[in-house]
Amino acid sequence: MQRLKVWDWKKTTHFDDAPNMILLDDDVRHLCCVYTRLQEQMRVLLLKDPRDGESGPDPYIKELESRGHKATLIPVLSFKFISANTLSDKLLQPEKHGGLIFTSPRAVEAVKLCLEDKDRKQEWNKSLKDKWNRKSIYVVGKATAALVQSLGLEPEGEDTGTADVLSRLIIEREEKNIPPLFFPCGSIKREVLPTALRENGVPLETLTVYQTTEHPDLEKNLKNYFTKQGIPGSVGFFSPSGVKFCLEAVRRLSGEQLTQIKFAAIGPTTRDAMAAEGLCVSCTAEQPTAQHLAAAIADALQ
Repeated sequence: MQRLKVWDWKKTTHFDDAPNMILLDDDVRHLCCVYTRLQEQMRVLLLKDPRDGESGPDPYIKELESRGHKATLIPVLSFKFISANTLSDKLLQPEKHGGLIFTSPRAVEAVKLCLEDKDRKQEWNKSLKDKWNRKSIYVVGKATAALVQSLGLEPEGEDTGTADVLSRLIIEREEKNIPPLFFPCGSIKREVLPTALRENGVPLETLTVYQTTEHPDLEKNLKNYFTKQGIPGSVGFFSPSGVKFCLEAVRRLSGEQLTQIKFAAIGPTTRDAMAAEGLCVSCTAEQPTAQHLAAAIADALQ
């Protein structure tokens, strides 16, 4: 006969020997608590929009699932496109600009909307995109670069990761006597890139092409998540705007368990915004990609 023994669950969280154990009442209660906490540690809340224009699972969810974590996306931001006529005029006059700068996917989407007009799109494909490609097309991040490429443009700088690093690349490459670089951007952009370029004499023209606001269902979606799934093991932020719109609700819904959460940032700009709000940042992605963020979160949760 196989000898059974009592397992002291207070001294372990490993389950390999469970079939050969006798559990006392206190042990069962402790086991339930351990199991619940382990489940919580496996859950990751990502405060971002699903990736637009891609079939299949979001790459962040896919990467985290490959590491054994269940991820949930909650959209944080809502966008309204503006200045369409002015943007169209700028796109039709590449000779008046030294190049293009894109630091967000939404700015590229604004351009795409302008090109939905049949005549405008035909002119773009016939000659305009080639004229722009003879100039510099700067981007931050692989997601933005992929959208720019879908316009038929040839971007550079996608590995810079932040507007700060991109600005240094532009300053190194561009002359001061060129026509202004054209920078379509959002209403709450950071001033790092415009300030750096102007201080170094690189001509720049900006145009606000979309407004950023809080997603109308954000509060409801956050409350539903915490009610149904409990406290996540990690929460990932993807922009300073996300920090601005979400942090108060996350703090309120987490209560005293806030300190148990591993907070993750997609990059240094978001990390700084989190730290400025007094949040303890457990990890920051080395690069703003699904692979790097998932790896950072998985390490933080070990």
